[in-house]
Amino acid sequence: MGIVTSKEMFQKAYEGHYAIGAFNVNNMEIVQGITEAAKEVNSPLILQVSAGARNYAKHNYLMHLIQAAVEDTDLPIVVHLDHGADFDICKKCIDGGFSSVMIDGSKYPFEENIALTKQVVDYAHERGVVVEAELGKLAGIEDDVNVSDADSAFTDPDQAVEFVERTGCDSLAVAIGTSHGAYKFKGEPKLRFDILEKITNLLPNYPLVLHGASTVIPEFVDKCNEFGGNIPGAKGVPEDMLRKAATYGVCKINVDTDLRLAMTAAIREMFVKNPEEFDPRKYLGAGREAIKEMVKRKIVTAMGSDNKI
Repeated sequence: MGIVTSKEMFQKAYEGHYAIGAFNVNNMEIVQGITEAAKEVNSPLILQVSAGARNYAKHNYLMHLIQAAVEDTDLPIVVHLDHGADFDICKKCIDGGFSSVMIDGSKYPFEENIALTKQVVDYAHERGVVVEAELGKLAGIEDDVNVSDADSAFTDPDQAVEFVERTGCDSLAVAIGTSHGAYKFKGEPKLRFDILEKITNLLPNYPLVLHGASTVIPEFVDKCNEFGGNIPGAKGVPEDMLRKAATYGVCKINVDTDLRLAMTAAIREMFVKNPEEFDPRKYLGAGREAIKEMVKRKIVTAMGSDNKI
């Protein structure tokens, strides 16, 4: 095993009607919690790095942490750039050992998105790296992504076919009603499975991606608030909806907010119950364990990728 691309991983997921969890990493404890969870349930894995994470932890540190996780777990792991804003950051990640990059040109008009994506695809494919692109706009805020509800837009299925054919991208993130961040739905969660089904029918055997798919698990929100937080109640994407999406060609489901909530809840609880504590190993260790348990739950109930190695 080792650092791999997503090609074979996605093919198996598509045929098996499950999805691979793509979990954002920022530090050692998060990497350890995610990979230990995947090891325990025998699941393939995508570790993804945002521009904010690269700025915070630095590229080389993250790559060495991930390499250590590969050696420790012997899992097949994709190292993926999440929401690459331009060609330059995609190039740096490709040259720096990533096996997958996302170029997010969704903020641009259709033709500009195609041109930018094609530029990244050409560079990446020459070096054996796969490319995810995005068509449509998800609402919400997460790291450098900030799209208002008014500016969000569902993916047009007919445009999706043309986009994939003209760019040669290896997977496509689609907008069907998910959103970034913790504040997803004011009412009951609704995903446009009719749009997803049409895209899948027009692009058979092609891997699709869901961003903004955190469940916003209530127990973590409640715990954050119980121990000094001020996070309003929010409804994320129910896990049964994510499992349903995996039957419509969704092979990759992104999770970030749930990681943040799990870790923050555990650390806040530690400090409230143990105000004298100042050993980082204790409170970061608690955060790591919370991430591990949450990721195992997501893999089994939302992705269905357990025992798929």
